[in-house]
Amino acid sequence: MRTFYFLLLLTLFSQCGVPEARRPVKVKTGSILKASVARNKALLSKEEKQIQEIITIDSDNSYFSSGGGTWYYYINKNDDSNYTPQPDDLVTLHYNIISLDNDTIYTQQEIGTITYKVDKEQLFPGLRNSVKLLKEQESATFLIPSSLAYGYHGDKNKIGTNVPIKTTITILKIDKNQN
Repeated sequence: MRTFYFLLLLTLFSQCGVPEARRPVKVKTGSILKASVARNKALLSKEEKQIQEIITIDSDNSYFSSGGGTWYYYINKNDDSNYTPQPDDLVTLHYNIISLDNDTIYTQQEIGTITYKVDKEQLFPGLRNSVKLLKEQESATFLIPSSLAYGYHGDKNKIGTNVPIKTTITILKIDKNQN
């Protein structure tokens, strides 16, 4: 009887195996994602070429690279200050938005003067990054590719899909964060 239970137990344990994972019914290749990445790279390359052509033609201004994908030149430079906006500072500024073909999209008057808490409020990425490069009483014109402007969606008003822009930003006042 002992032998019978032993053989039964041995048979039960030998029947148990590692569960086999089920295979997916559909295998996704990621081809749509790869196509989207390729399309975005081609668009960015085209826009950067367009921006470089503008820089080459404009011999009156000295352009600087922001290191974040935008290029800019100073209109008014403030050499008396060395403080640029830091996170949580309140910045009072005004700006306009122009196409790279110099067609006005939004005037400074339409946008008005805004007060922006650095890195805490929603602005398009190119403007958010550009504000941090300027000092109080400085003015600069930035050339911004569409991926850092309003991107694929545009602004659902005057700025369409994938439109690179030019914007002139003036920092009127920086209120430093007291913390």
